[in-house]
Amino acid sequence: MATGAVTGLASEASIARRLGLMAAVGAGTQQGTETAIAALIAAGAPGLVSFGIAGGLSPTLAPGALLLPPAVRSIAGEGHFVDVDWHARLIGAAREAALPVIAIGGILGADRIAATAEAKARLHAETNAIAIDLESHLVAAAARRARLPFVILRAIADPANRNLPEAALIPLAASGEPNLLRVVASLLRAPSQLPDLLQLRRDARTAVAALEQGARALGLSLTRLEPGGATA
Repeated sequence: MATGAVTGLASEASIARRLGLMAAVGAGTQQGTETAIAALIAAGAPGLVSFGIAGGLSPTLAPGALLLPPAVRSIAGEGHFVDVDWHARLIGAAREAALPVIAIGGILGADRIAATAEAKARLHAETNAIAIDLESHLVAAAARRARLPFVILRAIADPANRNLPEAALIPLAASGEPNLLRVVASLLRAPSQLPDLLQLRRDARTAVAALEQGARALGLSLTRLEPGGATA
């Protein structure tokens, strides 16, 4: 049966569905993410994948680096390990496909984007996490409550040394699409952020391409589980 992908962006969900996963969009908010997770569980997903792009905290990670983290912790310090067997199968599938993945180092789940290089460096020093996203800790907690396996597949968009422009911090629409009117308004107020926004767009495209390529290479090891966690 198809596993359930929890995403922040509509574009991430589109990739997941093309590759055979069920997908639900949380739009980067706690309430939206928890609603998305509940929908996937209600639909009978036998496992959950936190699926999408992430911000880099480790200075060694470039845009497009593909992560299979073994664990996630929240800002509050609550930690969760991913499903050990499923994680091992994914690492094995990556090796078979000669797919470069980083499977050592945890990810940090937060309720807001790390917007500056200084903030990213501080979070990396405080937590040892190599990347940050807005969904993985919520997926982990819900999977534990539902007694479902979960894993994380993320690709780095903004690297640790990158400051994000104001326009990039505007909340998504509930659909998971960028709020274009607000982005344009932000650019009109501060046109000088345009080069940084264009660079972020290029990096995000690199990340999304890596995410799709990686998920495709992982194949059924990612997209199909039988109830109880066995690969279909």
